[in-house]
Amino acid sequence: MTIKVGDRLPDGTLQEYFDVEKDGCSVGPNPVQVGELTRGKKVVVFGLPGAFTPTCSAKHVPSYVAAYDKLKAKGVDAIACMSVNDAFVMGAWARDQHTGDRVRMLADGSADYTKALGLEMDLIKRGMGVRCQRFSMLVDDGVVKVLNIEAPGKYEVSDAETMLRQMG
Repeated sequence: MTIKVGDRLPDGTLQEYFDVEKDGCSVGPNPVQVGELTRGKKVVVFGLPGAFTPTCSAKHVPSYVAAYDKLKAKGVDAIACMSVNDAFVMGAWARDQHTGDRVRMLADGSADYTKALGLEMDLIKRGMGVRCQRFSMLVDDGVVKVLNIEAPGKYEVSDAETMLRQMG
């Protein structure tokens, strides 16, 4: 079943890659508990099919990096990007996209969390395996307040500007 507005995010673990030790996290992949990430916070989470893919790299991630200050001004505590890639790939993509501390690049290597959200997309016949649908959501203390799920192959409603408009 697909997550919807009003639902509490399911428990789950994603992975985040660090180049240097910080905040008690070691170099390399580190677990990120979704409940911990969102507890008592307002978080924008957006998901996409894959790191280094054309639309994701040219439009989706850059829209959130560019909107960081505007989202923070609207009370957003964190912005997280999730994709069905391993933490090493997401770490390399973070460096390539210059996300810095603005957008956390979280890996869902086996698509377990994507499946828990009901947002998986079967691209096996295209040689890409199971991937995440393109989406964005505003989560407040673990509860989904806004949810935008793109139609397959589209990029129309999950960008940062749409999220900013929806937040008023």
